[in-house]
Amino acid sequence: MKIEKTNITGLILAGGRGTRMGSVDKGLQLFRGMPMAMHALMRLDSQVGQVLVNANQNLAAYESFGVPVVTDLHGGYSGPLAGLHAGLCACDTEFLVTVPCDVPLFPLNLVERLVLALEHEEADVAVAYTHSQAHPVFTLVRSNVCEHLDAFLKSGQRKIDIWYASLKVARVEFDEQADRFMNVNTIQELHELQLRTDLI
Repeated sequence: MKIEKTNITGLILAGGRGTRMGSVDKGLQLFRGMPMAMHALMRLDSQVGQVLVNANQNLAAYESFGVPVVTDLHGGYSGPLAGLHAGLCACDTEFLVTVPCDVPLFPLNLVERLVLALEHEEADVAVAYTHSQAHPVFTLVRSNVCEHLDAFLKSGQRKIDIWYASLKVARVEFDEQADRFMNVNTIQELHELQLRTDLI
């Protein structure tokens, strides 16, 4: 069965503390005049049927984006898996795709490529890679893994690669678009990415 765009919910992961950026809310830092999380929302919106934001602070600011905001159910700031779990609990589609708030220029064909791999390999999860490096928060998952993830988090586990190891994972190579997975962890990296006029 072909996966339709309308059957995919997008989730922007903005639930972290931003400790490497001086404990500021990374998703709300301005990039080319807009919050980074808004860039993520705009790029993701055209690729999915609906979008959610996962955040654990500054909720009113994220709610002003005009999409539902979900908070971690397994204790705030528990990492991306807690955000993924919150998104799975809130979505009503068969599939959920996640992107982080600090990669404002990710590929516009991200979801399409993840879907093709998930379908072809009949996998539980599809994960983006560039030059053999995993980008585990760029992932498409089947919503029916929610209970499995809930049990994993309740066991005290938090590491995303350990959870993926328990599932069938499709690996999706984006080598030709590696620059589009540049993430922003510091103010300096934000400034440097602003200057990349070759990336829009």
